[in-house]
Amino acid sequence: MATPIEPGAQHPPRPRQLDSPLIPKILKYAGKAQVWIYRRTGGRIGGTWRIGAGFRKPVPTLLLEHRGRTTGTIYTVPLLYLADGADIVVVASQGGLPKHPQWYHNLRAHPDTHIQIGRERRAVHATVADPVQRARLWPRLTDLYADFATYQSWTDREIPVIILSDQRAV
Repeated sequence: MATPIEPGAQHPPRPRQLDSPLIPKILKYAGKAQVWIYRRTGGRIGGTWRIGAGFRKPVPTLLLEHRGRTTGTIYTVPLLYLADGADIVVVASQGGLPKHPQWYHNLRAHPDTHIQIGRERRAVHATVADPVQRARLWPRLTDLYADFATYQSWTDREIPVIILSDQRAV
């Protein structure tokens, strides 16, 4: 169970066991199971993340569709999210791995997509937060889920923050 890191405190080093080749496979199948359950229960099950920092402070979860940039295949992943007015904000943390997640690259290629929150499915347009937006949103995101700060400390890349805006408002 992770505990929130106080501002200015040292983050623990990235656990080496996270580099096991089994981890991506486990996450892939766990994600598919969560998507299946989420869809069948309208988010009643799978709509809240209760792992890591989410154990004591559960975090809302949505389903994000993304189109493969080379295959055109539609994929769906569960992600933690923050509501920011009419916008929804997600984080391409990938647990602090050195590379951005595939869904991030796919959204950059195909920014018009759909999300599902609970039983509601809606069309959104994805944009990467600019430095000013990220500076405003990052503290709220780490308050929502403290492990985001830990993930950022584990990687040299700046973890992207993605803003999902209602397509009708774009």
